[in-house]
Amino acid sequence: MQIVILGAGLIGNPMARDLAQDSDKNVLIVDRDAQKLKELEKIDAIDVQVADATDPLILKELTSDAAVVINALPGFLGYQTLKHLLEFGKNVVDIAFFPEDALALQTLALKNQVTALVDCGVAPGMSNLLVGYGQSLLKKVEEVKIYVGGLPRVRQLPWEYKAVFSPIDVIEEYTRPARFKKDGKIVVKEPLTDPEFIDFPQVGTLEAFNSDGLRTLLYTIDAPDMVEKTLRYPGHREKVLFLKQTGLLDEAPLEINGQKIRPIDLTCQTLFKQWQLKPGEEDLTVMRVEVRGPDGGLQFDLLDFYDAKSGIHSMARTTGYTATIMARAMLNGLITEKGILPLEQLGHNHELVRFVFNEFHQRGIHYQQTEI
Repeated sequence: MQIVILGAGLIGNPMARDLAQDSDKNVLIVDRDAQKLKELEKIDAIDVQVADATDPLILKELTSDAAVVINALPGFLGYQTLKHLLEFGKNVVDIAFFPEDALALQTLALKNQVTALVDCGVAPGMSNLLVGYGQSLLKKVEEVKIYVGGLPRVRQLPWEYKAVFSPIDVIEEYTRPARFKKDGKIVVKEPLTDPEFIDFPQVGTLEAFNSDGLRTLLYTIDAPDMVEKTLRYPGHREKVLFLKQTGLLDEAPLEINGQKIRPIDLTCQTLFKQWQLKPGEEDLTVMRVEVRGPDGGLQFDLLDFYDAKSGIHSMARTTGYTATIMARAMLNGLITEKGILPLEQLGHNHELVRFVFNEFHQRGIHYQQTEI
């Protein structure tokens, strides 16, 4: 059976390598940048294609034989691509993290009797599955807290940060309004607000701030209080705030020497070079999910590091393998529901949860569950 991966970036590349280990699967990975496909074309079990997957006609042809399509395009391309795939009658695992509401495509997905697992990364993604799983164990949920961050293992000034997934999506975390729930009502705040310091074993003190990672949880989990926060090394937040306050992340164009330039484009062009992970540079992923009910709660912790043996970064492992494991679960018949499915809606399926934990364990990624 064929799996098509759209996008061969930091996450797409490791996903293709992971799926290529299955003898019963044919993997086709597509990107319009031939350079990103160069390493993968040397692997016999992987087919590569240089193409613009955002063109509907090309996309339809590329995915005509696909049992599952994994959408790993940048967020600003994700929604329309998912819409086209549903129109073509394709089952999808989506990690594009687009700003639009995926649930708006529910009617289309049900009409074509296909399944789309959306926000299928580490967070949103595994964080959602854990919240849904926690809800199934606790029965009633009153509070959800999610803390997550991908960080370089070595802190280097000035930013003390490297982009461990699509840099443009990192900027989205800093500019997209953050939604959370307080006393049963959805509240919107600026990102980077409500900072707090939290100590994590083996990592140290990290700074958490509001970001828009709850997404579908706001509408699918009946809990009066929910928040999601991004984790960074202390000090990084203030530097990004400075960029925002000085207008360097503004989208309104300015005229400079007769040329119209958006400040955010210029800033990103500079930042992406500075935030690029260099060969051999290691990263880590840290996540904590707290789910509390009236009689106690559950805490799920993840701490994962760069895999020196494979050369695959932790964020690529924890994000990409969530998608590949879910694609396997779909093909193995562990997921049969149709429509747009956020992972929290699958948390009640304990057979699926055990499958996911076991698959991660085999890859050296461990989620620890404790009572709180």
